[in-house]
Amino acid sequence: MKSKVYFSRDISPEKVLELYKLLGKELPGKVAIKVHSGEVGNQNFLTPEFWKPTIDYVKGTVVECNTAYEGERNTTEKHLKTFEKHGWSKYFDVDLLDAEGPDKELDIPNGKVIQKNYVGKNIDRYNSMLVLSHFKGHPMGGYGGAIKQLSIGVASSFGKAYIHGAGEPEKIWTADHDLFLRSMADAAGSVVEYFKGNVVYVNVMMNMSVDCDCCAVAEDPCMKDIGILVSDDPIAIDQACIDLVYASDDPGRDHLLERIESRNGVLTIEAAAGQGYGSREYELVEV
Repeated sequence: MKSKVYFSRDISPEKVLELYKLLGKELPGKVAIKVHSGEVGNQNFLTPEFWKPTIDYVKGTVVECNTAYEGERNTTEKHLKTFEKHGWSKYFDVDLLDAEGPDKELDIPNGKVIQKNYVGKNIDRYNSMLVLSHFKGHPMGGYGGAIKQLSIGVASSFGKAYIHGAGEPEKIWTADHDLFLRSMADAAGSVVEYFKGNVVYVNVMMNMSVDCDCCAVAEDPCMKDIGILVSDDPIAIDQACIDLVYASDDPGRDHLLERIESRNGVLTIEAAAGQGYGSREYELVEV
């Protein structure tokens, strides 16, 4: 059965909320709203003002985790200051899931590369999750979307190094590249399983640079904005975004595709589909 992916070429805060409501999936209990807080200096990340109508409607808590690299988000103290600097704390309750240890271990019994995922212990406060993703390129993953938010995004600082290192955190930047991509697919599945499928995904295809929002110095967007996508399937929504980039006639799309293809980014989607927590087959419902 094909997964439904709702799509609009109109990009606005109000349209995000409209598509979320159209999906019609109720998120039970306390809702964790996973965002990317944006590295200080990055010009492309999606602001709290953009997400505000949807976050207000869901009445959840904005969550993030500390990074595994130097910058303004790799310690709890610095990350909380970044939340304030970028305006998140002005509008929302925020929760750094790994503000304090110890990490929570999620088992991945069918993991192809890793069998454990390390996430912030505060994840236990929540019953469901809304994953708000900025679709764009990524220096290592090729692209960043829903699967990356579920895996690297929800992992603790140590957990990020563990995924990057394909189970050997000391190899965070030197592990076999394809094993890293497969590790992301493994880790993402453990978060879906933890929430028993009570997750909704929003991917916004705007400000699409070849670089991610974790880059303090990032290239400017290389192609025109495409739209907003919403689904309850992380694999389908990422596949739909990739397909929309390929279908674009914008001259800048080749630069983004070179980043995705040179990093073998689609392998993450293929590996995730192999884990069975979603499908690459989807029905795109344009609104």
